[in-house]
Amino acid sequence: MRKLISINHVSLDGVMQSPGGPQEDPRNGFKLGGWIVPYWDEQMGERLDQAVSGAFDLLLGRRTYEIFAAHWPYAGKNPIADGFNRATKYVATRGKPELDWVNSQALQGDAVEAVRQLKSGTGPEIQIYGSSSFLQALIAADLIDEYLIWTYPLVLGRGKRLFEEGTPPRALRLVETEQSSTGVITSRYLPDGPVKPGSFGGHASKAELARRRRLAAEEA
Repeated sequence: MRKLISINHVSLDGVMQSPGGPQEDPRNGFKLGGWIVPYWDEQMGERLDQAVSGAFDLLLGRRTYEIFAAHWPYAGKNPIADGFNRATKYVATRGKPELDWVNSQALQGDAVEAVRQLKSGTGPEIQIYGSSSFLQALIAADLIDEYLIWTYPLVLGRGKRLFEEGTPPRALRLVETEQSSTGVITSRYLPDGPVKPGSFGGHASKAELARRRRLAAEEA
């Protein structure tokens, strides 16, 4: 079974849209593209270099593929460009676009089922970056095995989020974390089953029971 890893940059309010530059994804009036740039440091670069240093395949939605394909083949000699260029790129697309970036191929049929088949085969780990719409479907299908998340100390207020409204409830287990010189927290999470609610309330007082009745009436 191959591992599928989601690798993303997010703000404190969970936004992942257009992290690297203003023109990456300005759709829906998003005007803060490039928000990770002031926070990038050498340690973060080394962490990303490490993530792409071994064998891996790339899984991308069509729009993220177009962003990457317009940049990384022309980015010169560096570890990230080398890793992305040599990787096999699997692209989720409804159309028949020209996939000119070396080692690129479209997923056939239902994209989620195609990913399920990829994971069940042999080969290196699979990494998915960005691809927000496609990522939601993969999360809902429980196909993500690991999340590597850079969390930045800012609030963007609007934009596409890593976990959009409607994401199925899931518990995650933190297995690694570190902080950059600029306050960015890099964390690695593994899925950890269903959410397990609890309560600190203890025995409900008459006042608490009355509060619950009022709340229920307000929602009726």
